[in-house]
Amino acid sequence: MNCIGHVYIASSLDGYIARLDGDLDWLLKQSVKNEDHGYDAFMESVDGLVLGRKSYEKVLSFGAWPYNKPVVVLSRVLSQDDVPEHLAEKVRITHQTPHDIMEELYAEGWRNAQVDGGKLIQSFLRSGLIDSLNLTQIPVLLGGGIPLFGALDRDINLEHTQTSSFPSGFVHSKYKIKKTI
Repeated sequence: MNCIGHVYIASSLDGYIARLDGDLDWLLKQSVKNEDHGYDAFMESVDGLVLGRKSYEKVLSFGAWPYNKPVVVLSRVLSQDDVPEHLAEKVRITHQTPHDIMEELYAEGWRNAQVDGGKLIQSFLRSGLIDSLNLTQIPVLLGGGIPLFGALDRDINLEHTQTSSFPSGFVHSKYKIKKTI
């Protein structure tokens, strides 16, 4: 058995999760206080996070560590020696494949994990390791950047389960991945 992967991510209306250089200035400007978009409830439903290297490095640049759950970073270039000392008990670096890490996390007691990072989400989707997508569209057009979704070797059918809109213009949609036989 494997730990189940879930995505909770924001994108611009034209489908980008960051500028080409990884900058999130457009998203940070859009942050809305006093609007509950469901992130806290989502985080309560997962045992930890699996991040891609670039997402991990971006989060490190924010200063304060935002997660109170365990974080596993999938990277071919980083090692545990690259984790700052103050995060050594909170962050683990691994070179494992998506399938192998989800199997290992399940053996450790994890049942649900947030999967975050553009390339990582794409590889988990291709591997069939994502169960749900929680997508928040931010009312801004970037015209280019890092796309949320990339090329796939097959269609991935989704079942829409809910959409909520907010006074800020944010639109949050939930999808389940339809399992193919």
